[in-house]
Amino acid sequence: MEYSHKDAELVKQPIGYWTWAANKTLMAYVRGRLAAIGITQPQWWVLHQAVHSEIGVTREEAISAHQADLDVGAGLAPDVDLLVERKLLVPDADGRLRITDEGRALHQRAAETQQASRRHVHAGVSDEEYLVTLKVLQSMIHNTGGDVSPA
Repeated sequence: MEYSHKDAELVKQPIGYWTWAANKTLMAYVRGRLAAIGITQPQWWVLHQAVHSEIGVTREEAISAHQADLDVGAGLAPDVDLLVERKLLVPDADGRLRITDEGRALHQRAAETQQASRRHVHAGVSDEEYLVTLKVLQSMIHNTGGDVSPA
């Protein structure tokens, strides 16, 4: 791989720019792959939550569980509604949203797509390098007053 700068220059590059560029590029890649199978990333999050719940999820639970996910928050409501409209989730008598067989099938395709995307994105990056990268980013977040505690 060819890098943008020689090491002595690269080490002086602003982390904010490179984290923004990485985020923008990676999000476009992942979201494009999911869009190709007919689902958005936020819809994938909701289906994933529903498929792992024996009792289903309420609309409010689905939204609040993802308040911090990439600034989606309350903006997730239309995605939940669309999943219901597409009959991928159906409300039960208590209003809890349960995943349908069609929803499970799409969830499975999305899971496979996500796994393939991860393999592609991580190609040539060892687990050790990835771990160091995440720890460095979390240290920088902590150093600037951010919260890296588990949600």
